[in-house]
Amino acid sequence: QVQLVESGGGLVQPGGSLRLSCAASGSIFSITAMGWYRQAPGKERELVAHIISGGSTKYADSVKGRFTISRDNAKNTVYLQMKRLKPEDTAVYYCNVAAQIATMVWDEYWGQGTPVTVSS
Repeated sequence: QVQLVESGGGLVQPGGSLRLSCAASGSIFSITAMGWYRQAPGKERELVAHIISGGSTKYADSVKGRFTISRDNAKNTVYLQMKRLKPEDTAVYYCNVAAQIATMVWDEYWGQGTPVTVSS
């Protein structure tokens, strides 16, 4: 199985910055994609950003220019650098990983979620 450990969430003032990390471990042949989703109270979970194995990235329109996703392939870790945070960025942020775990077997995994609160 694959385990995801997230870190980096917390309370920050509007305009501030945070960096989230998510490390994947376990029986991993290769990682196809890594990403971050978020879910605010009363709302559906939404994609924030993802990065595929070739390095291409995709961002939600609401975070473009403020958030940057990156990955360290050697460490199977994905990062989300968040800058110029706004109160509407407040949510629980979830790491998502698509990985090959055996010959011709791929699966998707979720982290436990890390809360981010943007408030003065």
